[in-house]
Amino acid sequence: MTLEQATQAIRDKVGQGFDIDAKIKIDLGSDGAIFIDGTASPATVSNAGDGEDVAIVTTSDVFSGILEGSQNAQMAFMTGKLKVDGNMAIAMKMAQFL
Repeated sequence: MTLEQATQAIRDKVGQGFDIDAKIKIDLGSDGAIFIDGTASPATVSNAGDGEDVAIVTTSDVFSGILEGSQNAQMAFMTGKLKVDGNMAIAMKMAQFL
């Protein structure tokens, strides 16, 4: 899954009712990043942003698996495939959202 495809998948999910009042960065390393601004109304999704409340750091492959349902986000976190920098409560809400 490309960065553009992942970004569009997140846009589609956000369009289904995103209720996390926070700024979230999904850092996919050298492949880029996805920024979700849940403080905006409606929430916005882009590939540029700053001032996140939480950063979720993983690889494109792991994130694609999470989006497709073949990878459990909590298991990825427990095995070190996904790291969280910032507010863990927001990250947990995000995992449930995905």
